[in-house]
Formats: sequence, C-alpha cells, structure tokens
Amino acid sequence: MKICSLDTFIVDIPFFDGGKGIGITPTTWNSLETVLIRLEDEAGNVGWGEAFGYFTADAVKAVLDRLISPLIVGATIEDIVSYNQALQQRLHLFGRYGITLFAISGIDIALWDLKARREQVPLHQLFSNQARSQIPVYASLVRYADGPLAAEICQKALASGFTDLKLHEITLEEIRACRVVVGDSTPMAVDVNCSWSEAETHSRLTELKELSIAWLEEPIFPPEDYAKLAEVRGGGVALACGENWCTSMQFSAAIERGAVDYVQPSVTKVGGISEWLSIARKAEEANVALMPHTPYFGPGLFASLHLAAAFPQAIQLEYLFVEPKAWLFDVEGHRQNNQFLLPEGPGLGVTPDHEVLARYRRA
Repeated sequence: MKICSLDTFIVDIPFFDGGKGIGITPTTWNSLETVLIRLEDEAGNVGWGEAFGYFTADAVKAVLDRLISPLIVGATIEDIVSYNQALQQRLHLFGRYGITLFAISGIDIALWDLKARREQVPLHQLFSNQARSQIPVYASLVRYADGPLAAEICQKALASGFTDLKLHEITLEEIRACRVVVGDSTPMAVDVNCSWSEAETHSRLTELKELSIAWLEEPIFPPEDYAKLAEVRGGGVALACGENWCTSMQFSAAIERGAVDYVQPSVTKVGGISEWLSIARKAEEANVALMPHTPYFGPGLFASLHLAAAFPQAIQLEYLFVEPKAWLFDVEGHRQNNQFLLPEGPGLGVTPDHEVLARYRRA
C-alpha cells in the first residue's frame, strides 16, 4: 500500500471524575489529550491511529509531523512489522523509548487499521480466525487521595455495571476504606505508580493479601528493575507491570527474570500493534497472562480490544472511569456493563465523530 497523506490532530476533551485531578501528574489532570493520526492510501482508504498523548501531546505531534511524515508520505509499505522496525532504527537517535516510540505506536496502529480496511476484514481477523466477540473490562479509578471519596466512586463504578475495580490510591488506609465499602467479593486491584520503595512494598504485602487485592501494579521505581520486581513477587499478591515498558525487548527481559504475574503492554506506548503482537507471543510461550494497559478512548482502545479478542491470554481491558464532556469515538456504545463488544466492520470498526473532532481539536 502506498501512503499518500498523513494528518495529525490533538483533540483535547475535558472530563469529570469527582476528584481534584492531582496526585499522579505534575499538574491538574482534567482533560483527555488524544493524538489522532489519519493515514490515506492511493485508493482513498483511511486508517486511524492513536499515539499516547496525556501531557505529551504537543511533543508527540511534533515527532509525527517533523520526523515521520517526511519518511512515510509517498512510501509503499507491504510488511508493517518490518516497516516498524526500520522506523525505530531510523529514529533511534531521537530517543529509543518515550516520545519517539509513542509516535511510532500511533503510526503502526493506523497502518494495521488501513491494512484491514483494504482487505475488508475486522482487524482481529488478521491475527486469528477464532476471536472472542466480547472482552471483560474493569473500572480504573483515578487517584483521589481521599478514602471516603475513593470508596464513593467505587460504589458508583459498580452501579454503572462494572464488577472489577482498580484503585490508584497509595496508602493502606485509603485502600482499606474502599475494600470495606465494596465488600470482600469484589475483585479489586491497586496501582501505586511506582510510589513505594522495595522495603515499603514488602512490608505492605501481608495486609494487601488480607485485603484480597487482585494484583499490585508498578509498586517500585524504576519499573524496569526486573530483579527487584522478581524479589517482591511471590509475597502472596500477584504483580503486574508494563505500561511504562517499551518494545518487546523490555518485556522479554522481564519475562525471563520472572518479574511479574501479568504483563501490561500499552499499545499507544509500546511500539504499536506490531510490538504488542511480539509481546503476546512471548508471554504465551512463557505462560504469562496479559492485562493490557488501555486508559484511553480512541484507536488505542479499539486496537487493544481487537488484539484481546484474538489472544485469549489477554484477561481484561482497562476502562478509565471518568466522564468525558464528549466522546470522540463511540466507546459507551460498545460497552455492556463489564464487557466490551467487538465492533463490526473492517479495520478497527470505528471512526471518529467529526463534529467532536472539530469542536475539541486544538492543534
């Protein structure tokens, strides 16, 4: 396929979550910055992609416009995986991971969407003929740093049809407050975003086990210290990590060290669908489950949905439990309580709402 045009957009949609929007990010987090990518081929087919953009959207768009656009527009691409690797090599001087790879991830998603649309098949059919039609999803709450408020939002999520929860609280007091309210039978995970030391993690595992925590996510910094993760693992609470690992190389190293129970590739960060596929196959060989990181509402979420449908070791997807002021894609139309329904139609099976795109586009 010959790529004739690349268009990039930053779509910035405010959201409400009931909290103060502080605690994890450097400044208040109250909007969803989506770096949206549109590729068009010589026949007029269009593929959509998404690069990770929260707080980084302008930098990611600059990489797409200044570094990738001159390389891809006019290029003929037959093997997306090989092109992905070639692009990584060509751009490695500008940062092996992080912003550069976020941009490559978005391009890769758009290329796979374009390929599936050209072939008139749903994306998942490129990888499996026995895909699931729906995927379990859990509600992922933002950090509230307020036990009673976090517990209240947990109840709200359960009332919205979710059956599984993930907290981002970092104190046992706040975690305990949520467990008391939702009861012992509700599966509840905790992501502390690398806030604890190794010693703190070890000291808290016993109570986390008593609280029946489904898994503990990213307990220590740096998240790529696989040896320390392996030492923490086995303390009675399953470990999950991977949202900040990039490419299958980092995941392979983690799997080889026995670092975690669940790996969490984020398709908009990790290198796109091509790298996600490699990770899934390596995880399958090692009998390690997938728990994809998907706190976004664009092509990244729908690509993850198709991939999870094709790979049964993907247990659940993540649903960021916030209320956007508008929906760029029809996310809620594909959710039934705690299940995401696979879209019908070629490619991702969805396209952006152009009125929403025009209204909330800022670049």
